[in-house]
Amino acid sequence: MPLLRVRGFEIHKNCLSQGKQQEIVEALRPVLKAAPLFSPTVPSGGQMSVRMTSAGKFGWFSDASGYRYAETHPRGQIWPDIPAPILTLWETLVSPERPPECCLVNYYGETARMGMHQDKDEADFSFPVLSISLGDDALFRIGNPTRGGKTESIWLNSGDVVVMGGEARLAYHGVDRIRFKSSRLLPKGGRINLTLRVVT
Repeated sequence: MPLLRVRGFEIHKNCLSQGKQQEIVEALRPVLKAAPLFSPTVPSGGQMSVRMTSAGKFGWFSDASGYRYAETHPRGQIWPDIPAPILTLWETLVSPERPPECCLVNYYGETARMGMHQDKDEADFSFPVLSISLGDDALFRIGNPTRGGKTESIWLNSGDVVVMGGEARLAYHGVDRIRFKSSRLLPKGGRINLTLRVVT
């Protein structure tokens, strides 16, 4: 399992076997049924190209009022529990003592992307964000703690896991594009990205 370090980002290449990837995808099916994917709007009024949902105590949410964590899905129901195979990965790579309070599930279709942003809506930055890539390849761009400046890009493949802690915790990052149907993990193509965070 090669480990790459780019500006503090720990990138565990091929961290998950094909079987483990499939196990996580199957574990996500009841999550998506209980809390269906939705397309959030951003404060400026536009709509994100990524569809999302969450599991855990909190879910990440965005609308005209701003970015924040919420205890319920937009339809009103509480978020489902984070599946056990995902929690096991957190315990192995981050912490067996403090569990994540949010697992954000982002689905990237053929034309979806994610602009450069910081993960800064949490009250506690001492724990890393753990990011799991499933499905199609994604061109991941890594920036700086402040907006602008030189960036670096790396392709994330299905089964790669990224730990964003220390100097990387508040670094800008984003996804410029995906290679649609580069993976056979998801029958209809696309990419699922899971990010686990401590919120409070």
